[in-house]
Amino acid sequence: MVNRMPPSASRQRGALMIEVLITIVVCVIGLWGLTEVQSRLQMSEVESYQRSQALMLLDDMSTRIELNRINAASYVTGSANPLGTGITCSTNTSSLAQRDAGEWCNLLQGVAEATSGSARVGAMLGARGCVENIGTNRYMITVAWQGMAPLTAPPSSVACGANAFDTNGTACVNDLCRRAITTVVRIGNLAS
Repeated sequence: MVNRMPPSASRQRGALMIEVLITIVVCVIGLWGLTEVQSRLQMSEVESYQRSQALMLLDDMSTRIELNRINAASYVTGSANPLGTGITCSTNTSSLAQRDAGEWCNLLQGVAEATSGSARVGAMLGARGCVENIGTNRYMITVAWQGMAPLTAPPSSVACGANAFDTNGTACVNDLCRRAITTVVRIGNLAS
């Protein structure tokens, strides 16, 4: 005796299998999208952390200049000679401005951050700092660093760290990975 199933039951069994496969594919695509969102959130978190570090360092140098306003011109580095990553920080302490520059250079390199082996964990990537005299007792302080992904390049008027973060063969070209923030310190003329 042969037990035969009606043809509709056989088709139904195949349809259930297709539904299961479609459900699995949809779940995999959803999980892949979720991991992509998580990755972007982590990158945004690192970018935000680096920006907050840069703001603290910017405020630090502006305060140093304001406290030593008589010698404000002594802090000028120019955009071609930034302090920070890749620079040997000065240990000269013969003047307050030289000591401040050495300390700021070390902070830009992440000396205040925790270390893991020889790496400074939490330091900004490639941080550089510049102080420029923009005339009439005004000094522009800039902190530049390498971002995690290409965005928009800073304006050409912000030259600190320009082209220092370009990497051939990647999307980090034409300063698209350079981040920079600036502030201007105005020193009043108290002699008048």
